[in-house]
Amino acid sequence: MSYTEKEGETNTNYDLSKGFCVKGKDTAKFLEDALEKLGLTRREANEFIVYWLPLMQDNPYNIISFQTDIYTDAAKLNISPFPDTLIRVFMTYQSAEKHVDLPEQQLFAPYRNEFTVVEWGGTEIN
Repeated sequence: MSYTEKEGETNTNYDLSKGFCVKGKDTAKFLEDALEKLGLTRREANEFIVYWLPLMQDNPYNIISFQTDIYTDAAKLNISPFPDTLIRVFMTYQSAEKHVDLPEQQLFAPYRNEFTVVEWGGTEIN
């Protein structure tokens, strides 16, 4: 297993019209469940949560949306050899003072087959 860290700015317009509104104190449990649905292993999900939870847990609410298609269209990967399974999880979140109703996003995981590459990341929307 290897890790790469990257930071950058983007002009990508993320779509927050579907997702989840989660109390800050419930964010850890929500992320555990959501990341499992998106195909991350327990270890991968733990690494994601260790990074993101401190930024989110003290918010009254978090509006969370996973931007798989928008992100993968904006951030192309060139991997050689190309993996049998590619899992890219990119979360956007925004702090909210009160609960916001929005349509729930459907989360799906690809089937993991042999050589699997996992990439995860996210951004706060201000």
